[in-house]
Amino acid sequence: MIKLPKLLGFVVVALFSVTSLIAQDMNPEAAKFFNTGNEKLKAGDYQSAITNYDQALKIAPDYRIYYQKGIALKKAGKNQESIPVLKEAEKLNHNFHGTYNALGSSYYALNQMEDAIANFQKAVDISKDLKSKNDIKKNIALSYLKLGNNQLSDGNMSKAIEYLQKAVENNNLDNAYLALSRAYNENGDWDKSIAAAENALKYRNSIGKGGPYYYMGLGFKNKGDVTKARENFNLSKADPQYKKVAEYELSLIK
Repeated sequence: MIKLPKLLGFVVVALFSVTSLIAQDMNPEAAKFFNTGNEKLKAGDYQSAITNYDQALKIAPDYRIYYQKGIALKKAGKNQESIPVLKEAEKLNHNFHGTYNALGSSYYALNQMEDAIANFQKAVDISKDLKSKNDIKKNIALSYLKLGNNQLSDGNMSKAIEYLQKAVENNNLDNAYLALSRAYNENGDWDKSIAAAENALKYRNSIGKGGPYYYMGLGFKNKGDVTKARENFNLSKADPQYKKVAEYELSLIK
């Protein structure tokens, strides 16, 4: 039996953005350290940024300082350490969506997808800016995509489909549609597999064309439409990743 190529890995977008929060109404001495910390953060000197934020926090605890310190820790690759710091920011201000988005990205980096999704959803619910909402919904989609791919790897098609459907409900990720096409195919839902592959092509951004054409080919083959199956396998084999499996399928329907 020929081995199918692995699904293409998805590109993780920046799951948070460093915000230059204004030190308005902040203790003047704390603000000095806060602003210096922000400058160090922008310059990529994360440890110096953290040191300055700590100095600011000794003077006047403020959610903005905790938030920026959490971002600096994340930038330094210390996602686990960022969580309690960001939770301090949350305690001081429950209405700042950036904190929940940053928490979500920390949990995402730690592969704790359920916690990531919960925090991203809070950020969506709180944010009043449509662009921010859509950006964060993409983070939710990426989290569900990760869960769906894990279930695909474990062979649990029904659970994979559940997660992947939630992914595309939040954002039209081409990778999620491709994974969903594969899951439907392996579950015997040929029409749904074809439809998902068509969407993978429609919203294609980070994947090649070979995968969608390949799974469309399989769907049509299993539906008994040899002409369309051959057409899609021929299109798929132009992609080096799918060339071998597409040619194999073509050899079976000649």
